[in-house]
Amino acid sequence: MIVPLSRYQLAKLALRLDRRYALLLEEIRDELERSENTQCIELIGRAPADIGDQSVGDALADLNLAIIDRHVGELRDIEAARARIKDRSFGTCVACGGDIAFDRLLAYPTAKRCLPCQRQHERTHAHPGVPTL
Repeated sequence: MIVPLSRYQLAKLALRLDRRYALLLEEIRDELERSENTQCIELIGRAPADIGDQSVGDALADLNLAIIDRHVGELRDIEAARARIKDRSFGTCVACGGDIAFDRLLAYPTAKRCLPCQRQHERTHAHPGVPTL
């Protein structure tokens, strides 16, 4: 049987969410600065030497955008978890209404489902070519 979160556990998880949020914002800023620097270099006239160089440059730009997109998605998850803390639904599974284990929340603080419900969700909503946890 899983017990509800104590105030200490909730505070520890909230701090973990805040730290991750700040780290993600910093990483997004760094990625944006790097991508802006790359664009400035190209504007100055350092054009790629050939099509292969251009392809590598395009792939790196796409990768940077994918990283930023993933970080923004995680920021939204953290904001949603903070809202659940505020409305006192944090740590409660959205599927079954049971408590989410503290160990699960330590590993994945933005979890919305207990482990059994998450597994069922992944089996039900898995699509070919889409990774699952």
